[in-house]
Amino acid sequence: MRQYQAYFAEFFATFALIFFGAGAVVMNAVTNGALGLLGIAFAHGFVLMCMVYATGHISGAHINPAVTAAMWVSKKIDSKKAVFYVISQLLGASVAGFMLLLLFPSAPANLGVPDLSDVSFMQGILIEAVLTFFLAFVIFNVAVDSRAPANVYGLAIGMVLVFDILFGGPMTGAAMNPARAFGPAIASGYWATQAVYWIGPLIGAVLAGLAYTHVLAEGKRR
Repeated sequence: MRQYQAYFAEFFATFALIFFGAGAVVMNAVTNGALGLLGIAFAHGFVLMCMVYATGHISGAHINPAVTAAMWVSKKIDSKKAVFYVISQLLGASVAGFMLLLLFPSAPANLGVPDLSDVSFMQGILIEAVLTFFLAFVIFNVAVDSRAPANVYGLAIGMVLVFDILFGGPMTGAAMNPARAFGPAIASGYWATQAVYWIGPLIGAVLAGLAYTHVLAEGKRR
């Protein structure tokens, strides 16, 4: 039963991130920029922070296939559980995308699908990799490491989304999460640069997981 609770937690937490995060992008479009980049960044950061606190004790609050991949590479989760986590995340993201489509049938801003702006495909991958590296780096060091200060992990993880979006948002949309790109894309049908948001985040998160496991983890420091 515990495993099913974890899958449901990943589903609902990812639904929330996409519904309110991508939803903020949609609302910014329909209100002629009323939220702005700062508002979009804080919408993502706050919802992730709340979902991490709400589900961290149930599933570990991955809420991101790239984070799950990093946990798997670092042997923090077994293969079967990792697969079901990713399925749960993508399902949650998809339901959120279709919920946004139901609310906004004209699909403004492609329902918040991240896209490249004045950067190449390879530059987009690099930007997403760097942004996701620091997201996963913080996750491992504040939520996985037993030496981390207590009860700050949700705030720290949420704030990474804020500063990552403030920097990368104008260039790539700063998804840092394949599910964040997938959910709105499957509902809107806009897939133009989807690969960027799988390749970049997976590379960045896995590198962060390996850096933690082999350099920073307890017992590795000299």
